[in-house]
Amino acid sequence: MRPLLKEYAGKKHPLVFHNVYQLVVVVVLSARSTDSFVNSVALKLFAAFPDMESLAAAQPEGLFPYVKGITNFANKAKWLTALAREVKTNKNIPLSLEQLIQLPGVGRKSANVILRGAGKKPEGVIVDVHVLRVAPRLGIAKDEDATKMEERLMKVLPQEEWEAGMAMSFLGREVCSPKPKCASCLMNKVCVYYSRLKK
Repeated sequence: MRPLLKEYAGKKHPLVFHNVYQLVVVVVLSARSTDSFVNSVALKLFAAFPDMESLAAAQPEGLFPYVKGITNFANKAKWLTALAREVKTNKNIPLSLEQLIQLPGVGRKSANVILRGAGKKPEGVIVDVHVLRVAPRLGIAKDEDATKMEERLMKVLPQEEWEAGMAMSFLGREVCSPKPKCASCLMNKVCVYYSRLKK
């Protein structure tokens, strides 16, 4: 994992945000949607709802014009307005995994992404669709289920290397795509998938 961590540690997430409130909103919106599309709608959404207070005062339908086109947008609008009513103000946004996963629309992956974006110490390992593809190829985990894979990665990696989840996500976006560019991959010397290809 160390070459991967060296390459990607601290690299900014592709989602664009300028404060923790915006971070929470874009992470909730990004589930099963592309980061680029979420970024494209976020500017107008944040102009209309600049903070938790304004979001808490909104009805889910009030968000529809801004988030229409995002996968599962109606439910995400419900989750965001419910979350905002629960949190009430930007200052009240919780920044622990245990508290974040209690919020509507926030699962473990989202909570891990929020903690990383907020500059907090990791309490878990980010496992997204890219990590689900990359980790088995590298041979570090075989689970198809994100929760089981996270548990596995937390066992095999020391806590100071839990950033490896996001590092694998970046590798999956840039190099280890469904049609991987193995020859140029910095992990090809230790990659199980690549070693099989060469036989």
